[in-house]
Amino acid sequence: MGTDFWSGRRVLVTGAGGFVGARLAEALIDNGAVVNALVRDRPANDGLDLLGLQSRVNMVHGSVEDHDLAARVLNEYEVDTVFHLAAQALVGAANRSPASTFESNIRGTWTVLESCRLNPLVKRVVVASSDKAYGTQPELPYREDQPLLAINPYDVSKACADALARSYYHAFSLPVAVTRCANIYGGGDLNFSRLVPGTIRSALKGEPPVIRSDGTPLRDYIHVDDAINAYLMLAERADEDGISGRAFNFGANQPIKVMDLTQAILSACGRSDLEPDIRGEGKLGTEIDQQYLDSSMAHAVLGWTPSTTLEAGLASAIEWYRGHFRAHGFGEA
Repeated sequence: MGTDFWSGRRVLVTGAGGFVGARLAEALIDNGAVVNALVRDRPANDGLDLLGLQSRVNMVHGSVEDHDLAARVLNEYEVDTVFHLAAQALVGAANRSPASTFESNIRGTWTVLESCRLNPLVKRVVVASSDKAYGTQPELPYREDQPLLAINPYDVSKACADALARSYYHAFSLPVAVTRCANIYGGGDLNFSRLVPGTIRSALKGEPPVIRSDGTPLRDYIHVDDAINAYLMLAERADEDGISGRAFNFGANQPIKVMDLTQAILSACGRSDLEPDIRGEGKLGTEIDQQYLDSSMAHAVLGWTPSTTLEAGLASAIEWYRGHFRAHGFGEA
């Protein structure tokens, strides 16, 4: 696509207050799009606030499960493209409250899809799934032709959203495509229960980082800049034959053990002296032990490839968190 693809295009981003949603909104604005941001809550320092985007988007407050609201937004703002990222995104929260997670992640998805199906102005839709949707597979890395074997609450909610999106293409010809991203990290993620921001915060505070598992789980990580590029590239072609109705993996193709990533973060922060607090809780059946993606189809079909190395991505993230923490009252120990 040309560089002017997004110029003047009217876009809806659900979950725009989140870490990835806000960065996606920023990229769309920078590329000339008119962004409508659907958000439910407005916690302090949400993504739009952190990026100073409140005055640059059309803010819509409400629940993604509200069909009338979704239909109104698509119609009144004459939306052409929809990015559906709104979700309860934390594994721990899903285990504590699976019903509300299913409401948000499953009902919210079919609500958005149905509203898009009924609106003739919507030309392309991208739905955020996750590598978690694959569950525990007999073969790794995950490939798009493998069945979704999720069994844990959060994972199941993403697998259902994934299947719903693809069903709307096959049953109703809705031009929708699905992203299955690895763990997304980068500056601006304030969910400190996640490994990367949590470890960086601990290191900068001079505290031992907590590892919930025994440190051996294998994961794939993708920098937020590469993830945003994936969203944009997929959306630009989501209405094409061979793209619509398909899911694409997006990962760095460099799996790393939780303990090794923790040590890399501590080293990059200059705090290799800190010993991680290993809790050994991850073997209780609530998280997948090994998960990483094969992103070769995204490269072959879309021309997408990650460009941020883990070393560079962590350095950029650490710099962001240093500035953020200093601005909010504490620096490094």
